[in-house]
Amino acid sequence: MRDYATDMTVKPEVQAFFDEATNTISYVVKDPNSNACAVIDSVMDIDYAAGRITYEHADQMIDYIRKNGLELEWIIETHVHADHLSAAPYIQQQLGGKIGIGENITIVQDVFGKIFNEGTEWKRDGSEFDKLFKDGDTYQIGTMKAVAMHTPGHTPACMTHIIGDAAFVGDTLFMPDGGSARADFPGGDAGQLYDSIQKILALPDETRLFMCHDYGPNGRDIQWETTVAEEREHNIHVGKGKTREDFIKFRTERDAQLAMPRLIIPSIQVNMKAGKLPEPDDSGTRMLKVPLNKL
Repeated sequence: MRDYATDMTVKPEVQAFFDEATNTISYVVKDPNSNACAVIDSVMDIDYAAGRITYEHADQMIDYIRKNGLELEWIIETHVHADHLSAAPYIQQQLGGKIGIGENITIVQDVFGKIFNEGTEWKRDGSEFDKLFKDGDTYQIGTMKAVAMHTPGHTPACMTHIIGDAAFVGDTLFMPDGGSARADFPGGDAGQLYDSIQKILALPDETRLFMCHDYGPNGRDIQWETTVAEEREHNIHVGKGKTREDFIKFRTERDAQLAMPRLIIPSIQVNMKAGKLPEPDDSGTRMLKVPLNKL
């Protein structure tokens, strides 16, 4: 098994930003030994009915970074989100930094490029991103070593980013009482998702895990941080040694009952291109497509 080890004595400073409209948690992750930081899974606001884009959530993160004198080095996407739009280009324009995602973005681009009829002129090579991470790739945030772990199943491009004693799991896992993410999107696979979760649960017990989403099951307050030990023991979908076969059966039956995310149409079109909005037409209007009977 590949070594994803980082220095567990390094404890990045993590500031969370919760977006109530999409139940998304974005993060500013700071190197404790420098002013360097990364942004993980940012949100661009959209009023879908009005066709209006705004940046309140991203501006909160930008203000935090500026007020604390931080230097943004990386803007990380754990995967191509289907439930919110990325603010990566907007943040990059304001603060700099490199935008990174898993190398299998090319698979996602190929699948959804056909669904959204993007045409042959679009290369589908991930070139909108500054860095395509391979499994086991390392990179630096100031003095901190970060490791990219490929954790497919929810989507083919899902990556968990391990930074010191913290790991940012995207949609691969939820809090222990939330379980796991769906695996029925194009390119998703419940068996792969189970295997990916086991890779995360093989990290040291004390590893802090940070979720991309939380929905407050059973009316509890929103939470986003837990540990490998807590997930291994208490996760309602995979905890206490639940088998791969049982997980696949449960996940497949459960996913068949789920509706598509409300923002899947705009989210995937924008996020598969690193958060870039469509080019304006001759009238100056930017348009998104709605593929009928394709999703």
